[in-house]
Amino acid sequence: MILAIDLVTKYLPYVYELFTTESKHALFTNRDFAWDGAHAIKVYSVSSVEMNDYGRTGPSSGNWSRYGEVADLDATTQTMTLRKDRSFTFVIDRLDEEETLSQVAPASALARQLREVVVPEVDAWAISEMAANAGHKPAAAALTAENIYTEIIKGSNALDNSEAPETGRVLLVTPDVYMLLKQSPDVMMDTDVANNMRLHGVIAMVDGMPVIRVPAARVPENFGFMLAHPAATVAVEKLAAYIVHANPPGISGSLVEGRIAYDAFVLDNKAGAIYLYTLPAQTE
Repeated sequence: MILAIDLVTKYLPYVYELFTTESKHALFTNRDFAWDGAHAIKVYSVSSVEMNDYGRTGPSSGNWSRYGEVADLDATTQTMTLRKDRSFTFVIDRLDEEETLSQVAPASALARQLREVVVPEVDAWAISEMAANAGHKPAAAALTAENIYTEIIKGSNALDNSEAPETGRVLLVTPDVYMLLKQSPDVMMDTDVANNMRLHGVIAMVDGMPVIRVPAARVPENFGFMLAHPAATVAVEKLAAYIVHANPPGISGSLVEGRIAYDAFVLDNKAGAIYLYTLPAQTE
């Protein structure tokens, strides 16, 4: 008589993690404004006046002086109202945690939620706002290894003419566009990048700009590349609260809850510091 014995299968204490990257929007946005105690803030954009030839002789009365005609300055406001208030929640049963050698644990599950869901969403929103409000949007055209460097230089030229700061600019590319950069005979990439920058996705330098490789899922459709200076875009994370409740009423285990209030705004008077190159729409 042969006895049937079910052998024990033991799972190693390891959970397969999806390959994710850290948040990148901090490299191409700024935190110049605070929303502390407010749901919306207003930013003034004050105009300037033209230069005149000084008149050493002549009247100095009314609305005219030897410095020229007296002009009024325009002071317009841009209202930035927080639009994104997002949340998540999930439960980890006590036995599920115990019978998986604590691999389904609240702390690791929360960290995974931040890496795989929260961070990509916040990055994608910031990039979409920059793309929608970019001051430079040339007509859509295909990118090749032969023309990509020329197109990047055109973008730099557009930012120069908009008097965007020369230092601090960044170049955002998808993995597919990065492949074209590596294949281009005209691009000499400086790969000597500090380790702390590599952690945020900076992989090289082109035309004096850090190259940030962004997953395709975090950029708008038909995204080619983007040149941007952080001064153009304000990012805010007003609230980021993550809580693990142990054995709350009605649950044997852990209840995980998270809430994040965030947004991104392109300043009206600095939109010229963003250049978006769009690829032709793909047909089915």
